[in-house]
Amino acid sequence: MNVTRRGALGLAAGGLILPRFALAQADNRPSITIAVQKITNSNTLEVLREQSNVGERVFFSSIWEGLIGRDWLNELKTVPLLATEWTRISDSVIELKLRQGVKFHNGDEMTAEDVVFSFGSSRMFGDTPATAQGRTIQVRGDGIPTRAGRELPPEIPAVARRSWPALERVEAVDKYTVRFHNATPDVTLEGRLARYGSEIISRRAYTEAESWFDWARKPVTTGPYKVAEFRPDQSLTLVAHDEYWGGRPPLKQIRFIEVPEVSARINMLRSGEVQFACDLPPDQIEGIESDRNFEVQGGTILNHRLTVFDKNHPQLADARVRRAMTHAIDRDAIVESLWAGRTEVPKGLQWTYYGDMFIDDWSVPKFDLAEARRLLKEANYKGDPIPYRLLNNYYTNQTPTAQVLVEMWRQAGLNVQIEMKENWSQILERSPSRAVRDWSNSAPFNDPVSSIVNQHGPNGQQQQVGEWSNDEMNRLSTELETSTDRARRKQVFRRMLEICEREDPAYTVLHQNATFTAKRRDIGWKAAPAFAMEFRANNWRN
Repeated sequence: MNVTRRGALGLAAGGLILPRFALAQADNRPSITIAVQKITNSNTLEVLREQSNVGERVFFSSIWEGLIGRDWLNELKTVPLLATEWTRISDSVIELKLRQGVKFHNGDEMTAEDVVFSFGSSRMFGDTPATAQGRTIQVRGDGIPTRAGRELPPEIPAVARRSWPALERVEAVDKYTVRFHNATPDVTLEGRLARYGSEIISRRAYTEAESWFDWARKPVTTGPYKVAEFRPDQSLTLVAHDEYWGGRPPLKQIRFIEVPEVSARINMLRSGEVQFACDLPPDQIEGIESDRNFEVQGGTILNHRLTVFDKNHPQLADARVRRAMTHAIDRDAIVESLWAGRTEVPKGLQWTYYGDMFIDDWSVPKFDLAEARRLLKEANYKGDPIPYRLLNNYYTNQTPTAQVLVEMWRQAGLNVQIEMKENWSQILERSPSRAVRDWSNSAPFNDPVSSIVNQHGPNGQQQQVGEWSNDEMNRLSTELETSTDRARRKQVFRRMLEICEREDPAYTVLHQNATFTAKRRDIGWKAAPAFAMEFRANNWRN
């Protein structure tokens, strides 16, 4: 029986009540479940709090969007997102035209007011208008006081300063135009707008939330999917945002579930309980693909695995001991034995997409046991223990890599001892036992400011937690951020690499990171060269 809209109204008026599903358009879109090692480290979904690899996966192309975006499937190129165009007014001012008709998850239209608030002092620094006066870093214009119960975690202002160290204010020119005013010249303003942490939120939703944590566990943003339920340490359920400006999302629901064990994730994929299994080590790929129903996608990404040093530890205070540790690592052996050659050893903490700023003749410290032993003897190292704080495979192959490193260091004469920890708070906790730890470092945009300054400079996490500092490095960080002389900036970057990787090591690069995801072969989806998983209409085929 075919019922037109007019006929349906007539039947209803005549007392015949049709089933609800016959009156509504059927939603036949698929729902998927994704097994991951971890959803977030902070148990929040706030981008200024959760600055992590695992957070990138669930946040971008799903929940959070900025004014300028990245084309996840096309070499991460910069693309218009919530802004349609932008113009440089000066070395320190950029103007952006906002996309009209963008709807937040609560149905409100995004306007310049929301953009100003997203970069405002109450959201980024927890300031009231009164206390914001006289700050070194101010963003005026939000006009919303911080109310009781909305104190920000200290990580929020720290990340805000790291992302925008000299942002002065954001101006609403009109309803759909904004200007960003920086206190200093900055050739990277476009990159900062595209980086992780510069996304746009709903002013009304943020200010109406009962507490900061209520907001942070169900943020209201503009992405193609919105938060339906977040169960920390267990699952995150997203549902389609059907008013999405980019068109109706192809999936009805996306559910991420935490499954710490690799074998369990693989078994759930094979049984059909999940459609994707993430964070797979390379030695599992052949076994998964032996079944023609499944395939593994992925590869190298713009992220490097590091070993990080705390120079305050008595055994690491002498830079020669840290330098010895960098020379004792056979990085090629790690890549071949643990990654089956599916990644590579990069040229230090940099990426080729830096373009003219890439230092092509740079290299990581050479594997040289004789040099490592010479440095230890010169430093009068007596074999005292050096603690190595370790998480259990937060990073792919993390535990086996640590075991290999400890053996390599032992061969050079270093007594490094693993201390297993449960979470990042324990890893970063200040105490006499903090010495060596694992980390990774990304380049959120194509300039060294995004990486070496962002993580190791004066506002970077390593200095903020008190592990390492260097006066010359800090002066050069400011110069790199404010100089408009590209030739001079490249000289500065080279010197920063010399300090951080050779003279006074803050870290040492192990290898470029890679990520691998298994899925059913019949699912038309492609992995991006990033942790982020793209589920817009351009990357889904039934």
